[in-house]
Amino acid sequence: MTTRRDLAGLLGAGAVAATALTLASKEASAQAATTNTLERILSSKKLRMGAVAAGQPWTFKDRATGKWGGQFVDIGTALAADMDVQLEIVETTWGNAVLDIQSDKIDIMFGMNLTPKRALVVDYTSTVYDSALVVIARPGFEPKTWAELNDPKIKISVDVGSAHDHVAARLCPKAQIVRFKSLEEATLALRSGRVDAQSIFWMGGVRAVKRDPGLGKVVVPQPMFGSTSNAIVRRETDKTWRDFASAWITYSRGLGLIREAVVNSLAQVDLTMDDIPPGVTF
Repeated sequence: MTTRRDLAGLLGAGAVAATALTLASKEASAQAATTNTLERILSSKKLRMGAVAAGQPWTFKDRATGKWGGQFVDIGTALAADMDVQLEIVETTWGNAVLDIQSDKIDIMFGMNLTPKRALVVDYTSTVYDSALVVIARPGFEPKTWAELNDPKIKISVDVGSAHDHVAARLCPKAQIVRFKSLEEATLALRSGRVDAQSIFWMGGVRAVKRDPGLGKVVVPQPMFGSTSNAIVRRETDKTWRDFASAWITYSRGLGLIREAVVNSLAQVDLTMDDIPPGVTF
């Protein structure tokens, strides 16, 4: 027979056990919250990198084999190897990359030009390489300066929210900036004669004209505007992952690894050093 004293003891033990479980759960949650991205990558042996399937020469996915390639895949593979972890590629888009970083779907995304709006919500690594902004000008239109493009009669296509968009709007406030959802749509607008030029970084511009000479000509308006191509990571109180990635990038630039990856990726799309516009460096 269970007495009141026995019942009180059982209830007390239950309360103690429940309290212990609650404390253990809180402790586990706190421990998980304090685990930074670098610790998780090293413990899971997995580095999740975002990549765009149709982003060659930066990243691309072979539809037939499912294999990924491109300069940032080569760079990400080298980074993972130096960390002794496996590279896991997660498909994303340029437009969704920031959200995928914030929602913990990916750990790093290369090829993100620095913009103030992005810098408000994610952290940038050190510079992967320098990138000059150019325009693809329609046939018969060859502006030599940004001042020539800064004209109310001139229409410039951009992919909305991109660095192409931010820079064109800043340098050509008087021009008509025509915004599209994707880089491809912005290029199609130029091809169909709906705009006079497309704002784009040199790698994308040179490749587009190489594939379709009818688009026009790659022009480097003066003064030459130079931006940077960086990687983005999740914003955390502990900056260990950002700092490590930045240190690795700086080290790899010094070794020539970054430049080699870029040159190899250009060769894969039939571009050579001779195709690079005069004055453009990376």
